[in-house]
Amino acid sequence: MIKNTLLICGLMFGLLTTAHAETAAISNNVIQLSVLPGYRTNRGTHMAALRIQLQPGWKTYWRAPGDGGIPPQFDWSGSKNIQGIEFHWPRPKVSYINGLRTIAYTNEVVIPIELSPRRRDTTITLKGRVDLGVCNDICIPMSLKFSATLPSGNTKVDPMIRAALKKVPTPAHKAGVKTVTCTIEPISDGLRLTATITLPSTGRDEIAVIEAPNQNIWVSEATTSRRGNTLTATTEMVPPSNAPFMLDRSKIRITVIGSNRAVDILGCTG
Repeated sequence: MIKNTLLICGLMFGLLTTAHAETAAISNNVIQLSVLPGYRTNRGTHMAALRIQLQPGWKTYWRAPGDGGIPPQFDWSGSKNIQGIEFHWPRPKVSYINGLRTIAYTNEVVIPIELSPRRRDTTITLKGRVDLGVCNDICIPMSLKFSATLPSGNTKVDPMIRAALKKVPTPAHKAGVKTVTCTIEPISDGLRLTATITLPSTGRDEIAVIEAPNQNIWVSEATTSRRGNTLTATTEMVPPSNAPFMLDRSKIRITVIGSNRAVDILGCTG
């Protein structure tokens, strides 16, 4: 399975390398990134958002895009008065190209970002960069800068951010999740994890995306099956050491995506 992934990564690198040479020929209008300044919440956090607009036919990827995708990477080093950042990712679209699954956004996506200020009564300076991939017939790596001033006094809710928050997967406790158990067994180069989730159906074409707490751990596409109200998903995890390792079940993240809804599950028991 790792060999297949290395092959896919090699193909993606080839596409990206070719795309670098062609980037100058691609219109700057393929993707536009802007900041929605947002508002202070009643919890004292600041709800802003990144708005990504894409030309027809182009897509960019969700945080766990699958073997065929490029996950976005953020650099917040130029920001001030921030002590915590929480993303609220809207439900993405699942598609298959030549048997390869990708999880992405098309056309436009607003990604709410909840910022915890060090000083609640002080303006937040947002300044950073996102490295991401945009794909059509070719994939292009892009590095986009963003900046904004987020005043502490604005409490008026932005309707675009409010609409995006409604598209975020439903938390487990609100989605009817009863139990989530994870069994783990060692394999030659890592671990095999099987999650058993008591959850009513989310609709047709149901999948489970399992994420490890460390992004350096490779996670395979989960095989998913359902019997009644029980969903079972099995994946393999391989760390850089290519050996079995200790895994904190409480930090596993599972997103169940079906045709009707998506559910966000944080942690599982043994």
